Amino acid sequence: MPFLEGEKITKYFGGLAAVDNVDFHVEQGGIVGIIGPNGAGKTTLFNLISSAIPVTSGTVRFKGKDITKMKAHDICRLGIARTFQTGNLFPQMTVLENVWLGGIFGGASIDPSQAKEKAMELLETVGLAGKEGLLAQDLTLAAQKRLGIARALATKPELLMLDEVMAGLTPTEVGESLELIKEIHSSGVTILLIEHVMKAIMSISQRVIVLHHGKKIAEGTPQAVSTSEVVIKIYLGGHLC
Repeated sequence: MPFLEGEKITKYFGGLAAVDNVDFHVEQGGIVGIIGPNGAGKTTLFNLISSAIPVTSGTVRFKGKDITKMKAHDICRLGIARTFQTGNLFPQMTVLENVWLGGIFGGASIDPSQAKEKAMELLETVGLAGKEGLLAQDLTLAAQKRLGIARALATKPELLMLDEVMAGLTPTEVGESLELIKEIHSSGVTILLIEHVMKAIMSISQRVIVLHHGKKIAEGTPQAVSTSEVVIKIYLGGHLC
């Protein structure tokens, strides 16, 4: 039984199908990447999985449980956490408060002091130790992305969905992000990630799903996807960049 699976997932905005009859699955302990041009439906698919927006049709299951119509906060407490492409932090709250709130929100009966202690540990994990008193809005882009990861981890997820956490980063920062994702994965967290940094996502993913105009056009190992004529023509522009 797949850890996470979607069956015929479809989302219409008016007459436009942003996600069109997409099937997918993620095995427990895996790292699955999602790629595609801008407007392919990648973030919309994340929004559907996490119930940020409702599906038009189709079914999403997590550990065999139908979560299609569940509320976003209930899905989070089941063990699915995500980051957001735009950060979606609390800008005028401190770094520590952002992560602390994630821990309180994600734990049904966690003690606030325990949540605070865990938040400090997570800040060290993501490389933000010593910055806990800064406002989130005063962090660099790379640090804000790490803060988003820490806040998601504070909910104690079994599945972590990362939405372009490497976008806009320098090559050095991309390398550091890859090492962080590997560390999170090695701790037992299953990873589903969207990314435009091709070398990064191809180097870390065990399997890659390709979307185009809301449809799944390819799926397979990074090697198979990167050599697919269809993928090269539509997305990679003739080479893996």
